[in-house]
Amino acid sequence: MTLGPLMLDVAGTELTDEDRKRLSHPLVGGVILFTRNYCNAAQLAALTAEIHALKPAPLLIAVDYEGGRVQRFREGFTRIPPMRTFGEIWNDHPQRARELARETGFVLASELRAHGVDFSFGPVLDLDYGASSVIGDRSFHADPHAVFQLGQAVMLGMKDAGMAACGKHFPGHGFVVADSHVAIPMDERTLADIAIADLVPFRLMIEAGLAAVMPAHVIYPEVDSLPAGFSKLWLQKILRHQLQFDGTVFSDDLCMEAAGVAGGMVERVTAAIEAGCDMALVCNRPDLADEVLANLKVDWPAPARARLARMHGHPHPATMTELRESVRYVNALHHIAGLGQASADLNLQVDPTDYCARS
Repeated sequence: MTLGPLMLDVAGTELTDEDRKRLSHPLVGGVILFTRNYCNAAQLAALTAEIHALKPAPLLIAVDYEGGRVQRFREGFTRIPPMRTFGEIWNDHPQRARELARETGFVLASELRAHGVDFSFGPVLDLDYGASSVIGDRSFHADPHAVFQLGQAVMLGMKDAGMAACGKHFPGHGFVVADSHVAIPMDERTLADIAIADLVPFRLMIEAGLAAVMPAHVIYPEVDSLPAGFSKLWLQKILRHQLQFDGTVFSDDLCMEAAGVAGGMVERVTAAIEAGCDMALVCNRPDLADEVLANLKVDWPAPARARLARMHGHPHPATMTELRESVRYVNALHHIAGLGQASADLNLQVDPTDYCARS
């Protein structure tokens, strides 16, 4: 049995019968977890274990876990700073910034792996133009080469912990002001302008072995009339052929406002997969998930299934107790101690992009 092309969410800290029914459907290949799905370490480990056990080919379990505003699990986990922290260090001490970024990537990924999470949707590779409030301090830096160096360091740290990285939001979300969760952002620049700036971190990360990419729900009208996540031009001609990316492509959440240009939810999923996404995310709307499961008919290529299989996490310590006995983990914690204190106030707030944290 192979994984299906849909990633869904679940209701709470334990699976309901409705969750089990949805996740057992042949079209489902993954689960994304949110703040509402976490209570404590034991509960999370039990939840991920049950999800993995639902099918002979274990479902992928993902989470948005970048640090700063976007850290779904907090109590009992190391506080991860916003990625801008490393960009600020980079300005004076580039090598130190890379070292700290790699150790942070290792801590982030190793703690998630110890709780049964396969991968995180990160790092963010968007440039910081100072324009986008939804990106903001999630971005490493304004310099594309700094973004690459720091993104690669985080990716290598994640790899050390047995986790693949997913760069987002291709080809770049940082230039636009509008938030694609609630609007349809338009980036009016030419492909040439985007290529010499925003595309640089993605190109270099792909050359360095980036495993996955998430496209932006942004329209670049000088390139295509469709958002990048629905665009064959962006995903096939530019990403696959020109940048020679052979990893996994995950859509952003298709319930976001900007995805509405593709129509209803079945039409959105179909358009994303036909454009080149290997897996489509449908989050926070179980009614729409059921509609897709009942009606989706799409030609899903075999290579997509193979690419998804590479996103499973590699062996990891079975418990946090074992992880804390790891010399590498203890040393990494020592190196990054204090980095997250600057974002302590943010960790007391609901992440504005995590709508389900409010439910």
